[in-house]
Amino acid sequence: MTTHQAPRVTVARIVRPHGCRGEVACQILTDFPDHLKRFRVVQLWDRTAEPLEARVRSCWLSRGRGGQAIFHFEGSDSIQEAERLVGLDVQIPLADRLELPSGTYYVTDLIGCEVHHRDGACLGAVADVQSSGEAVAGTPILVVDSPTGELLIPLAQEICIEIDVAGRKIRVEPPEGLLDLNRNS
Repeated sequence: MTTHQAPRVTVARIVRPHGCRGEVACQILTDFPDHLKRFRVVQLWDRTAEPLEARVRSCWLSRGRGGQAIFHFEGSDSIQEAERLVGLDVQIPLADRLELPSGTYYVTDLIGCEVHHRDGACLGAVADVQSSGEAVAGTPILVVDSPTGELLIPLAQEICIEIDVAGRKIRVEPPEGLLDLNRNS
């Protein structure tokens, strides 16, 4: 394993050893789990130090425990070696993500974007995106940190009228009263 510093994104988190040959079971943190099987090299990161490059011997998807990715890394040949990997994030370079269809975005690309009202006023920056499980009617919600507090803005085409991830800017046209509703809650 060697050190690697390219911009990257977490796609899985190692949760436990799997079997007795050094494999690990991972919580899947991507909407494209089948994509995990194609990687031969990933980075393992403990959220503090520099990530370590790890060669993937194999990866397969398990339906058990709600669906997990099972990785077997070079240099991990026992339960004890697999236990040392528990808690690490499995990451890939940003450049290796799947290309999304037009009008869809990775959450990591939206976080940090400035949100501007149609009149040009800056409302704040995206701090998080609540997924459909937490959102109303399946529409993701932008959680915007603003000087007056948290704003919740539906990520709908009718409201988010322009999204420029390269320019780190989102222009919104919220319905009458939406911003006031957020500030009063």
